[in-house]
Amino acid sequence: MGAAGGEDIYTNLHALVRLRYGARGFSYLPRQSVRSLLSGRKRSRLRGRGLDFDELRHYHPGDDIRTMDWRVTNRTGKPHVRVYTEERDRPVMVVVDQRLPMFFGSRQKMKSVVAAEVAAITAWRVLAVGDRIGAMVFNDARILETRPTRNERRVMGWLGDLADMNNALSVSPGRSSNPAALARALCQLERSIGHDYLVVLVSDFYGWNAATLGAIRRIGRHNDIVCSLVFDPLERDISQASSLVVSDGRYQLEIDATRQDLGAKFEASFASSMAHVQGELQRHDIPVLPVDTVTPATDQLRAQLGGQRVPG
Repeated sequence: MGAAGGEDIYTNLHALVRLRYGARGFSYLPRQSVRSLLSGRKRSRLRGRGLDFDELRHYHPGDDIRTMDWRVTNRTGKPHVRVYTEERDRPVMVVVDQRLPMFFGSRQKMKSVVAAEVAAITAWRVLAVGDRIGAMVFNDARILETRPTRNERRVMGWLGDLADMNNALSVSPGRSSNPAALARALCQLERSIGHDYLVVLVSDFYGWNAATLGAIRRIGRHNDIVCSLVFDPLERDISQASSLVVSDGRYQLEIDATRQDLGAKFEASFASSMAHVQGELQRHDIPVLPVDTVTPATDQLRAQLGGQRVPG
């Protein structure tokens, strides 16, 4: 089964830019509504805007006594204070999956379109609060990376690349998926970012394995990660369809989901796979944001990251 048509099957730059007007009412910062997915995190490194240590210097009359560094003062015998500067920004990298398994949708939109929308909404929100945003867009064969920036033109550039990669998806003969591409993209990200980043990973996590988890854990040692797990409702409840046409890019097969408990078996397989990914991530204190292909992505982000409704 497929999505309805138009921007539901493929996105475009105009549609991704239009999302900036709804990119509000949620935040990736740690100070959250009690209903937010990120509220109450125990080991979050998301500092938000605040003060960053700059240097030690001798105490001067009038300095705030609360900034006194007593360890250095006791060691040197002379009063020293810690000098802080304002923490100016926090780099964000959004990693967007546009592989062949994302090219699926049963009622409203393709998973690949929803993933692109989540990435765009995240980018516009990050720019709105003055932080830098970069991207890593990947499919089964290519990885395109853009370093974090506040430059809107550069953000438009990688959004255009994302739209192009999205429009290149098809189930034409000869095309096949690459389960290893997710781990490969994460390993490249691991090599290219430093510390104190926020990484927003948007994928259906096809090809999840030990290498994927290992890369996420290593990135998470010095950065924060939020995983947006994109799924289609049909993957959870196949009873909505009497028959299906599926393809691996080379072969096509029509399936009667009502026969021989195929639907129940499919749902059980998907549920166990999704539960396994969520369980592994949450076991390592990595938030998982499920995003379906039916409800508008802006509404889902507000509900899970904002805890409030925004009119208009």
